[in-house]
Amino acid sequence: MSTPPPPAPASLAALGPGDRIAGAFACIRKDRSQGRSGGAYLALDLRDRTGTMPARIFKDVDRLDAAFQRGDVVQVAGTVDRYREELVAELTVVKRLDPAEIDPTQFLPTAYRDLDELDGFLEGLAGEVGDDTFGGLLRELLGDEALRRRWRLAPCTIGGHHSYLGGLLEHTVAVGALAQEACVHHPGLNRDLLLTACIVHDLGRTREFTYAAEIGRTEQGEMLGHIELGLRIIAEPARRAGVDETRWMHLAHCVLTHHGAERAGGRFRSAEAATLHRLNALDATIKDALEHGLGNG
Repeated sequence: MSTPPPPAPASLAALGPGDRIAGAFACIRKDRSQGRSGGAYLALDLRDRTGTMPARIFKDVDRLDAAFQRGDVVQVAGTVDRYREELVAELTVVKRLDPAEIDPTQFLPTAYRDLDELDGFLEGLAGEVGDDTFGGLLRELLGDEALRRRWRLAPCTIGGHHSYLGGLLEHTVAVGALAQEACVHHPGLNRDLLLTACIVHDLGRTREFTYAAEIGRTEQGEMLGHIELGLRIIAEPARRAGVDETRWMHLAHCVLTHHGAERAGGRFRSAEAATLHRLNALDATIKDALEHGLGNG
């Protein structure tokens, strides 16, 4: 008979006084402090997708302090107790895990909407593009399984709008849906160009971020930014799909200027580029206001 798999560790939200804590959690804070007796201890905050919990390490402090850092995902063991009306985990085991072996969805906030549903909407938007070469480009991109996985995983920002896993896909679908409405009210817009630009405008985000206990940035994300990365992602599939130079210039201009016309001499060169810029800002502004409030402005 095969041995059944071990039970999944209890989520942080399910733990209570006297419970044993064991499992993988994100370490989102790590401070070395000194107790009243003069001994050193480590103060941590652990997180999973259900919440956070403070933790302390009182034994073998020097060795464990060198074993992991804030921002790591760690395998821990210990017990939970109540201290000053707050649940606190006292840990005896802490081991850093390889980021390549973890599932970031267990530790990082994720999209509110169903990703499979959003994928369906994305494919529906791509199916509305009638231009053979733009349509071929989108089929190339949507047929790339590795890209699709990254598309579903990536946020749009760190700390701004759609700053959670799946945020990129959610934002892409929203901007595309707004573009469909814009084309109904403004039939002079090149619908195929605008929809294609909406779908690909933020693809560089798929190479911009790293995922562990927190969302970080890749080296190429820091040095090149998502606009340049996005153009690199779509250039070769566009060539294979037969996108001619004129279509490529118009599509690339839309991508380059979707945060503003500064990268094109300060002026939009097409109504589609100006429209994408406004629709991108509209969705980002609404989402930011709903998630973070209106601020003082």
